[in-house]
Amino acid sequence: MTELHVATTGSDDADGSSARPLRTVSRAALLAEPGDTVTVHAGEYREWVRPARGGLSDRRRITYRAAPGEHVVLKGSERVTGWVPTTGTVWRAEVPNTLFGEFNPFAVEVDGDWLLHPPTGARKHLGDVYLDGRSLDEVDDVAAVAAPPRRTVAVDQWTGTDQPLPDPDGPRLVWHARVGAAATTVWADFGGADPNTRLVEINVRRSVFFPTEHHLDWITVRGFEMAQAATPWAPPTADQPGLVGPNWARGWVIEDNHIHDAKCSAISLGKEASTGDNWARRRGDKPGYQYQLEAVFAARRIGWDREHVGSHVVRRNTVHDCGQNAVVGHLGAVFSTIEDNHLFRIGTRREFIGYEIGAIKLHAAVDVRIEHNRVHDSTLGIWLDWQTQGTRVTRNVLYRNTRDLFVEVSHGPYVVDHNVLASAVAVENFSQGGAYVHNLVGGAVRRQPVLDRATPYHLPHSTQVAGYAVVYGGDDRWVGNLFVGGDAEGTYLPRGAGHGPVAAGTSGYDECPPTWEDYLATLGEGDHVRFHGHPQPAYVRHNTYAGGARPYRHETEPVVLDGPAALEVVDEGEGVHLRLDLPPGAAAPAVPLVTGADLPPVRFVGADFEEPDGSPVVLGTDVLGHRKEEGGAYPAGPWAVLPDGATTVRAW
Repeated sequence: MTELHVATTGSDDADGSSARPLRTVSRAALLAEPGDTVTVHAGEYREWVRPARGGLSDRRRITYRAAPGEHVVLKGSERVTGWVPTTGTVWRAEVPNTLFGEFNPFAVEVDGDWLLHPPTGARKHLGDVYLDGRSLDEVDDVAAVAAPPRRTVAVDQWTGTDQPLPDPDGPRLVWHARVGAAATTVWADFGGADPNTRLVEINVRRSVFFPTEHHLDWITVRGFEMAQAATPWAPPTADQPGLVGPNWARGWVIEDNHIHDAKCSAISLGKEASTGDNWARRRGDKPGYQYQLEAVFAARRIGWDREHVGSHVVRRNTVHDCGQNAVVGHLGAVFSTIEDNHLFRIGTRREFIGYEIGAIKLHAAVDVRIEHNRVHDSTLGIWLDWQTQGTRVTRNVLYRNTRDLFVEVSHGPYVVDHNVLASAVAVENFSQGGAYVHNLVGGAVRRQPVLDRATPYHLPHSTQVAGYAVVYGGDDRWVGNLFVGGDAEGTYLPRGAGHGPVAAGTSGYDECPPTWEDYLATLGEGDHVRFHGHPQPAYVRHNTYAGGARPYRHETEPVVLDGPAALEVVDEGEGVHLRLDLPPGAAAPAVPLVTGADLPPVRFVGADFEEPDGSPVVLGTDVLGHRKEEGGAYPAGPWAVLPDGATTVRAW
């Protein structure tokens, strides 16, 4: 096992020893063998690292790490100098196309399945311009650079309402580019700054640390700052490259990194191109839904299983200022763990909009654990879409997002427990088979059946497809949650008609029968037709409601508290606290420890709520990591102990 050293003072003709370090991480990536460690020393490295090989096992992985205590920056950008003033505060630079090689992001539009283009037809590009690390906004022509329109809000595609943009009162720094045969001309307004005396960069590389080959397994990427990559739009029906990621492999660990300014996605655990690459947009012959369904079966044919794909760990990373996702993945994230990350300002600039934007956006999250992440100030916090099965979302803290948690067209079983969901729209459930246990729900809850898209479900703890079905809604379990008001209709007005109920509390389940026996009694004669139009059961008990939140009409032992209630999130940088002012009774310990044995199995999958090893799940750790004991009783909400009345409690 060898340690290869890389330093800005090194040479790629050296041997990589500590005395004779290499100059580039890419050279080290060509030399590293299973079991080796690549130690990168302080400085800035502008390159796309493409590992040549992976490790052989968890014990014989290849590790890329920043030298302990040293600040190492990997960038997908290059510095641009030689700016010439034109009019007002606008400057122009000529960038030789040789700087880009075969990939010029200023010539490539942000495009793909499920991206929504504006009515004007204007489209953004993968290129970006940065002033002292701040990304500028692209405008449609040179005239707009000289007189950029003030843009303080953008339309949110889900609500149809205007959403504020970051720093609406700050100077609008903008750019426009034209790609010629030999050079790319960039015009930019730097707000009065002289770009020749400041740091101006443009992104020139698609990725920063991403293999071009599949199945390079058992790689660790640790301790780097990684930034400014021209990553493309990454829907579930396309190749999904990120700023960093495994590219259809197994066993990666991405930890302790500071990642920012990916044009679209930062960390990708996603699929590859052979199973579909934006064919709905390119061919126009079938909907994206159909191509996504086909991708699942195509992936099975090329080895989508536990032995070849997934089982990654993404932990203790700080990820911010990305256009689409902090973490994205269709198919490739199975059996993975995403924990202890801090994710913010994802999708909030709204340069482009589409149906794939969220801090964590996973399709086919089979046996994935999303634990103790802090997600805030983003368009959507956690979005689990299709085939969410065996997945657990636990001990996360979400706030100041447009929406916190969205689970779409999945059949379960999945568990959402001991989370703080404090945004105005806390939960959107377009699925069935979920268990929501001991959460603080500080906003509206919306649920909706989906009868026009049948999606797959799997054998337990496996990628093998067991069947597929539409989502009738219901078949959910809500136990021991603390609901603190929320303006259900005033804060969330979905576009169009026919949406499901929106409620503060669980009253949106009122149409559902309370037991399996009651559900069977509603069915008529015949085969499949007798199930149509009959809501599935809802298993709801021991929840606490304050601030006007209302219970499910058949709920077992609800606690409904009269009087005003208040919830305020206090973000102190390193820590997050909640100021709660609840009526008496909110802190009463009334909920026994909940395990999988206490939760009815889900209907379509016929599966129980289990750990990946098949044992019953035990929901016994609160949001702060405190353990709950068998035989004890605990208050509703994510804390094992909650003071009564007006109080401030730590969440992070």
